[in-house]
Amino acid sequence: MLRQIARLARPVPFAGPAALAIAVYSDALNQPLRAEQAGYEGVACVDDAARALELYCDLWKATGAPWARRWCEGLLDFVLAMQAADGRWHNFIIDWDGAPNHEARTSVAGGAFWQARALLAVARAGQVFTDNARIEDSLSRGLPHVIEASDVPSDVRALHIRTALTLLESGDDRGLVDAVAVWSDEVAACREGDRLMNSRDEHGVPHLWGHIQEGVLADAGVRLGRHDLVTIACRSADLVFRTVVMSGFDLERTQPYDVASAVYVLTRVAEVTGTPAYAALAGMARSWFDRRNAAGQPVYDRRIGRISDGVDGRRVSDNSGAEANIVGAQALFEDTAKLAKRLAAREALPTPAA
Repeated sequence: MLRQIARLARPVPFAGPAALAIAVYSDALNQPLRAEQAGYEGVACVDDAARALELYCDLWKATGAPWARRWCEGLLDFVLAMQAADGRWHNFIIDWDGAPNHEARTSVAGGAFWQARALLAVARAGQVFTDNARIEDSLSRGLPHVIEASDVPSDVRALHIRTALTLLESGDDRGLVDAVAVWSDEVAACREGDRLMNSRDEHGVPHLWGHIQEGVLADAGVRLGRHDLVTIACRSADLVFRTVVMSGFDLERTQPYDVASAVYVLTRVAEVTGTPAYAALAGMARSWFDRRNAAGQPVYDRRIGRISDGVDGRRVSDNSGAEANIVGAQALFEDTAKLAKRLAAREALPTPAA
């Protein structure tokens, strides 16, 4: 995973001499592909860089490896450079020279997901780089767009709660305790029966991509001293994840982010409740990356360090882009940290030729 992320990483000098971004997609030969699903989008995006920044902050904390810190610094430079003066983020760069895409709907300033993910990553970086004036400035400009937002989809609001909990953990209040309570009630109310949904417009079985509400509500319940939120989280986790995990995610299509979301939820609920059954389910979900999936084949090629983009029907994808490897590394973090301790900088960082 870390080796594939390094293969996909490129310098983005407009954001600083050490700034890094990660190619969105790559083909079977690990050649970067441009994102063009919603018209021309670009070569790399804040969505991926922000999640990677979280990952490498965790790796730096776990390993102390200097190259991990260099990743944190490079990704932070890119994320901060993509924030406009008014505090909103654009998502994509058009090319590796670094021109932000101001036109595509997947890159519009202040888009819900990339605004939320960028803020979460900057908040996490603030725990690593304390007393960093750029981080404080970024949060001060970016948070009002989240705090003042209304009619926010539940899966996005869950990211807002995670950001608030991260800042509160660092002793940075900003009036966020009250916001966490309000936002948690919003997430808890967005459900059909006991099943938490991703938005009010979604019905039936919620999509798993980015569905982390149960884990976030469990953590918020602990912070707020509200057992009702933990109960809601547990009931939904049982309904949303238990059957699909036990089936090996036997779905028409399964992406690594679907599985990583399941791992996140089940791990957080297990830790909050102390219930071994949730931890066991999280372990079963992680095994999807090896052979416990509809294809019966590894999605994670451990020999070359590469996670494919998912399983379509009974076939493992040939492609391997940024999201798959970043969220896979997070879902398999224990393995990732062990690998990080063994990797030399030349293996873990982008090559000079990149």
